[in-house]
Amino acid sequence: MLYYLAAAFWLALASVPAVTAIVSISSADAHTLGRRWLPSVDKIRGVNLGSLFIVEEWFADDEWASMGCKGYYDEWSCVEGLGQQAADAAFDKHWNRWITKDDISEIAHYGLNTIRVPVGFWIKEDLVYKSEHYPRGGLKYLDRLVGWAADAGLYIIIDLHAAPGSQTGNEEFTGHSVPKPGFFTLKNYERACEFLDWITERIHTNKAYRSVGMLEVMNEPIKHRVNATDSEDMVKNFYPAAWDRIRARESKLHVPKQDLLHIQFMGSNWGSGRAETYLNDTTFIYYDEHSYLTFDTRVNQTKDGYIEGACTLYNGESNAVVGEFSLSVAHAVQSNVEFGIKNNPSNAAWYKKYFSAQVSVYEKRGGGWVFWSWKCNWIGGFNDWRWCYKYAVEAGAIPRNASEASSESPC
Repeated sequence: MLYYLAAAFWLALASVPAVTAIVSISSADAHTLGRRWLPSVDKIRGVNLGSLFIVEEWFADDEWASMGCKGYYDEWSCVEGLGQQAADAAFDKHWNRWITKDDISEIAHYGLNTIRVPVGFWIKEDLVYKSEHYPRGGLKYLDRLVGWAADAGLYIIIDLHAAPGSQTGNEEFTGHSVPKPGFFTLKNYERACEFLDWITERIHTNKAYRSVGMLEVMNEPIKHRVNATDSEDMVKNFYPAAWDRIRARESKLHVPKQDLLHIQFMGSNWGSGRAETYLNDTTFIYYDEHSYLTFDTRVNQTKDGYIEGACTLYNGESNAVVGEFSLSVAHAVQSNVEFGIKNNPSNAAWYKKYFSAQVSVYEKRGGGWVFWSWKCNWIGGFNDWRWCYKYAVEAGAIPRNASEASSESPC
């Protein structure tokens, strides 16, 4: 499975109840960068840090408005609308407050062992064209964040969440919502590869990144059924190039095999092809599955139906982690008496069963799970904790100790 953390992190996790201990090494080795193993006896249990480096208005509405971005759909349009200097100042304040050191401590306290950090390619600012509009100055906050997480004993997945040219259409998470994705060109493949090469070196040479063990090369690219030509071209040309650039950088740095990054691709369930088709090597390959039952039309939209769906529908691969899922149900029923939470706080007890059912399956059939997302800010007129781990715990819909959830499953 995954190469994990050094013994320096053991003290940080020792105070967390029921979390599996990290493999111990000598204190002399605690400052080295070799640490990329998650013991097979344990599973990834984590949260995404959504809307930190790529803000999505739909679950950060108040924050977006406070930045002066109200009325703009994505980061590109806000930066273009405010002007670069004003936008940089607004985003700097956002990066400084959205996820704090206290958030990282709370994540660890809740028995979670992993964070997934979505970033846009533009955090490497020399990749941005003059004609493009993205905020500047985020890298120092990424450096600070991963350092906090390493100190807290958390494993880190860095996810290239938004690609040059945008990898899927009409989505805020790409940073630039466009009807026709522009990623699928050799020029943009090269820009993405330059990002992956650069972040790989940073991971292996910057002590703050010492608990980063997995690098995801692309989040949610266009699906085969939307544009077969683009998805096939990506699998044939971008994926092998991305793999080779990461491994070539590690080779130049003389990284030992046991410390190589796990390289992660969207799993075949996503529908953009099988990532490994043209790879020359698959050592330490991992997959990312996104399992949103809220959008799954196979689910019977009743409480029993959602529990059944959670227990039976997931069919991910053993070397995969569910990198995104939530507690949400279909929009048509999410506010009714059976599922509503704004005026029906007692429904939290059912959502706790729903959460436990999902994570038990993700742990049993794969490498674990990463909830979307840690924090939200005013979804649908209130903080809808079905998308926000922090508030779901406070509501009683998620156990305070993540490692206990699977054992409470109704499956």
